[in-house]
Amino acid sequence: MAIHLSVDRFEGDDKSIAVLVADDGATINVPKALLPPGAKAGDVLTMTLKRDEAATKKLADDTRKVQDELKATDPGGDIKL
Repeated sequence: MAIHLSVDRFEGDDKSIAVLVADDGATINVPKALLPPGAKAGDVLTMTLKRDEAATKKLADDTRKVQDELKATDPGGDIKL
């Protein structure tokens, strides 16, 4: 799914935040460094988002591993303050 965004302006003391506007008027703030080189106010950009199933599975596996490691060292019971 491709989304069209127009570069509305740059904000911040060093103008490092790009304010992008979608067709429906929603705004998205992104670091200017993520824009294509030479992008300027008034340009229209196309953004595509897709689900990365392999990365999603790896993140879930890594999270489960950390949770299991934490559980192994948890003595259980109430926390005493």
